[in-house]
Amino acid sequence: MISDQPFRWFFIAIFLGAIFISSYFRRRARQVGGTIPRASEGGRSVFLRLLVAAPLYLSFFAYMLNPRWMEWSSLSLPTWLRWVGVVAGLGTLPMIYWVMISIGKNVSETVRTKEGHTLVSHGPYRWIRHPLYTVATLTFVSLGVVASNWFIMAIALVAFLGIAIFVVPKEENELVHKFGAAYQEYQLRTGKFTPRRRQVR
Repeated sequence: MISDQPFRWFFIAIFLGAIFISSYFRRRARQVGGTIPRASEGGRSVFLRLLVAAPLYLSFFAYMLNPRWMEWSSLSLPTWLRWVGVVAGLGTLPMIYWVMISIGKNVSETVRTKEGHTLVSHGPYRWIRHPLYTVATLTFVSLGVVASNWFIMAIALVAFLGIAIFVVPKEENELVHKFGAAYQEYQLRTGKFTPRRRQVR
């Protein structure tokens, strides 16, 4: 039986790589385009974000520090599948870079639009309206597979459902209010999380 140690190191590399890329572009966006405090969304939204983010990131850190701390939710995945998770996780890093460099100064920690917000329709945004959420979910699920841990995968999917049901509708309402018909036309030719199979007329 292969040691869990190689998977732990790949887990750390993927996680830190994703955090580094995201943090770099977010910091640059704050410097160029300003920032909107999370508190502007209201206490309820902040609480719901923490309710999902806290267990997700705590499970990440627990596995990275000591995989035994997450043994209570371990899965018996075949080794080849965990290596698929490694490849998929590493593959999301250039995808994160592509998304972040495409959205540029418009990236925000809230659902609200910035004063100088522009409508991005290049890069992955040419086909998908919310590629950041798609790639983040792929990264988190891949990490769950690498760790062979059902809790990490489950909480990542719960986070995605929360985003799809509660966050994205608010974001899109803000964007329609900001850009009007231009964003509505953009909605018709793109998918939310995956490319649209055919354009809506």
